[in-house]
Amino acid sequence: MKKQILHTETLDDSILWSNLKKGDEKAFSILFKKYYSHLVRYGNSFIPFPEKVQDCVQDVFTDIWVYRNKLNDSVVVKAYLLACVRKRITRSQERDRIFRLSTSVDSIKFLFDFSIEHHLIADEITADKVLRLNQLINDLPSRQKEAIYLRYNQELTVDQIANTLDINYQSANNLLHRALLCLRKDWKASISLILLLFLTAF
Repeated sequence: MKKQILHTETLDDSILWSNLKKGDEKAFSILFKKYYSHLVRYGNSFIPFPEKVQDCVQDVFTDIWVYRNKLNDSVVVKAYLLACVRKRITRSQERDRIFRLSTSVDSIKFLFDFSIEHHLIADEITADKVLRLNQLINDLPSRQKEAIYLRYNQELTVDQIANTLDINYQSANNLLHRALLCLRKDWKASISLILLLFLTAF
């Protein structure tokens, strides 16, 4: 059932994207409303300037509309938008000299703080373990933490994560693998429970 729902969502995005490329303002508006909050939240994980993040997200959508005739026909819309916002924020940092200059998206750090709410866990012992898991996740290297976020919060595939981070498939897969290995090593619980907490917490 879940696969069917995901397939339907992908299909809807594909239709909206196709209609947007044809100049359909309604399709553009639907995609904007659907993903705006996701993109702002993602952008806020890189810089502590909400207004600047909002400007970057709006700029991404403006460019998509202005240059719609040049867009690829087949994209995974959510992954494409996340990648665009990431790159836009990097360019904004370089232009405004808020951070050190760089020509690579690797220069930005993922600052999102994971917080699996321990009060949602009825068992006090498990709740304590969840607090420990929060700490372990937030102590992961920036890229590993971002990969975890994209996989379990944004529900991207490994291919889509690779495109968003501008790396190859194997590198994206390695990031996830190393992150999960680290969590499983330091958090004395099964990997299935880790994944369950991710999937139910956000």
